[in-house]
Amino acid sequence: MDRRELAAFLRSRRERVTPADVGLPAGPRRRTPGLRREEAAQLAFISTEYYTRLEQARGPRPSPVVLAGLARALRLTDAERAHLHHLAGVPPGTPPGPSREVRQSILDLLRRLTQAAAIVTSATIEVIAWNDLAAALMEDFSALPRRDRNLVRRAFLGPPFGGRRLYGVSDVEHFARHSAARLRAAAARYPGDPEVAGLVRELREGSAEFARLWDSHEVAVGSVMRKTFQHPLVGPVTVNCDVLDITDRDQQVVIYTAEPGSPSEQALRLLSVIGTQRMDVPT
Repeated sequence: MDRRELAAFLRSRRERVTPADVGLPAGPRRRTPGLRREEAAQLAFISTEYYTRLEQARGPRPSPVVLAGLARALRLTDAERAHLHHLAGVPPGTPPGPSREVRQSILDLLRRLTQAAAIVTSATIEVIAWNDLAAALMEDFSALPRRDRNLVRRAFLGPPFGGRRLYGVSDVEHFARHSAARLRAAAARYPGDPEVAGLVRELREGSAEFARLWDSHEVAVGSVMRKTFQHPLVGPVTVNCDVLDITDRDQQVVIYTAEPGSPSEQALRLLSVIGTQRMDVPT
């Protein structure tokens, strides 16, 4: 355990995190850059005294549980999490589960894509971030409970959206095969995560189609680069699909764009105005 380097690293990471990053008020008398020690300790579920001793290079070796709490509280990347473990003399283990924290730069990117629909999915194909046009094209994810944002669950177990399976996409059968393969690969990467295991169990018990695909043991199926959404208001919207891998978070950014000058581009422009409001039902 390198106490001095650990202390300096914790202090530098704490000073980088703003109160707004973790939902805390800044307050009028804040002098400390970033979080206060007591705030970092509270977020990590440890005592302020213990955290202070760590930053003063006087603390005992943190346990894996404490290190996990510190990594979460200080919003460390996977590389920083591994570095924290090495400084503490505790080899980093396999991440406990798929990351659902999206980098701020990726969130900024989504907001800047005003003419494209874009989502971020986790390793289990849960939609964990989206822009306004994606919500208008697919559905208002902010109005859904978290479990219904998982596209694998939606593809195999529903509920249907407007009577259509998975937004009426033209490649739904291919997506089903692709998502089952991705989920199998994720289950191998996170063998100890109860949420991943529970999702697989739920899908196997609730869908004969998923059980058949799961038993085929595929772990890699190519993505479809073009698909058509059947939207209840603007009709068919054909889009190109580009996927960007965020390897350090095991996430993907999926960007949907229409051909310039096409009816689908006009449909996306209309959706950007309509947003998520429903005009096909009485108010």
